[in-house]
Amino acid sequence: MRLIKIAACMAAVLACAPAARAQSSSADSTSMLAPGDMVRITVWRKEELSGEFAVGPDGSILHPLYRDIRVAGVPPAQVEARLMEYLLRLETNPRFVVEPLFRVAVGGEVRKPDLYSLAPPTTLAQAVAVAGGPSERGRLDRVRLLRAGAEQVLDLTRADAGGGNITVRSGDQILVPRRMSVFRDYIAPASGLAATAVSLIALILQQTRKE
Repeated sequence: MRLIKIAACMAAVLACAPAARAQSSSADSTSMLAPGDMVRITVWRKEELSGEFAVGPDGSILHPLYRDIRVAGVPPAQVEARLMEYLLRLETNPRFVVEPLFRVAVGGEVRKPDLYSLAPPTTLAQAVAVAGGPSERGRLDRVRLLRAGAEQVLDLTRADAGGGNITVRSGDQILVPRRMSVFRDYIAPASGLAATAVSLIALILQQTRKE
C-alpha cells in the first residue's frame, strides 16, 4: 500500500513538472532583453564597471569591457551567470546586481510623451505616471497597448479591470487617447468657422459698396 502511495506521488510530481517548466519558460520570455533595451549593472565598489548600458543590434552590451556578453533573448538567470563568469576574471568574489530596462514608448495624451527605459516590475499605470500622467484631455479607461503586433484596450482606472496590474515588456507602446468634448471639438470650431465666414461676407460687401 505504501509503495502505491509513493508511486502515485511520483506520478503527480512528474505530471506537474512540464507545467512548471512551461510557466518558468513563459516568465523568462517576458523578462528577456531585446536590442534597443538597456541593462543596469551595479558592481560593488567598481564604478568603472557599473552603469546603464544599451543592448546593441547584435544582442551584446555596448560597453568596451562587456562587448562579448550577449544578453538579448537570453533568460535573466543566464545573463547573470554570463556576467559572473566575466567578472570572475577580474576579482575573486564579485558582488553585483544586473537589472533589465525595457524600451517602452508612452504617447498620446500624456504630459511627457517619450521613449522610456523601464524595469520589468513597472506596471502600465506606473509607465503613464513616469510620462507625467495623463493630460487634461487624456482618458485612462481606454488606453491602447500595442504589444508584439497585437492591440489591447485597457482600463487603467481600476485595478480589477484587467489593466492595472499588467507589467511592461520590451517594445511596448502605450497610447493614452483623447477625451472628446462636444463643445471644444465641434461647437467651438464651428463657431470659429461661422465667425470667419461672417467676416469674409462683410469684407466682400464692403468692397462691393466701394465699387
